[in-house]
Amino acid sequence: MAAETAPAVAVSPARGSERARHVAIIMDGNGRWAKERGWPRLVGHRRGAERVKQIVRACPDLGVDWLTVYAFSTENWKRSTEEVLGLMGIFARYIQREANAMAAEGVRMRFIGGRERLDPKLQALMAGIEARTASNTRLNLTVAINYGGRDELTRAAGRLARRIARGEVAEPTEADLAACLDTAGFPDPDLVIRTSGETRTSNFLPFQAAYSEYEFTPVLWPDFTPAYLAEILDRTSLRQRRFGAA
Repeated sequence: MAAETAPAVAVSPARGSERARHVAIIMDGNGRWAKERGWPRLVGHRRGAERVKQIVRACPDLGVDWLTVYAFSTENWKRSTEEVLGLMGIFARYIQREANAMAAEGVRMRFIGGRERLDPKLQALMAGIEARTASNTRLNLTVAINYGGRDELTRAAGRLARRIARGEVAEPTEADLAACLDTAGFPDPDLVIRTSGETRTSNFLPFQAAYSEYEFTPVLWPDFTPAYLAEILDRTSLRQRRFGAA
């Protein structure tokens, strides 16, 4: 699919509480973006990482307080060894290069997903930037790495079962399960965006996004500018969210 021309939408400040405050993004299309240009897939992933930086910096001015991005799923291990290793290297370099900027710009960075399969050096970088940015409040950036919604729910069920066995929970509730998720204490996303034209949720935040609004765009992730995000925020702010009410 050919990349679209960015819409003529200005990146303007948030207009009020009607706009989404927590945006989750399935960043899809890096490989296709590179393939269209005859380049290796990793070039697309590197360009996608640059796009993340731009979107992160734009979010506070757009009224977005929480940004959650899907970087690597539990299913992505099925890709070639070269691509997986390349992606892990991109993640590590992103953390190293952006640490100072995030600390200075008030971004708090956290990660969700199972960490035990990740390289110990990457795990250390993740823990380090989480600790360094823990007091930041301008934007909450959450990166899903080795994340899968079913895997998260399975791990959460195990945590809840152990709490029940210890007598900490008698009759488990929805709130008890939510407290055992990777996102415990986070607000649910108001809006989930998937780029590249695919219309699947791909095992991303199935519990948390139960009442989120969804937006599917044909734009490939490396072409997804802050102007696109602003346009989607404006358009989806017109939707009426009923949460099951009439």
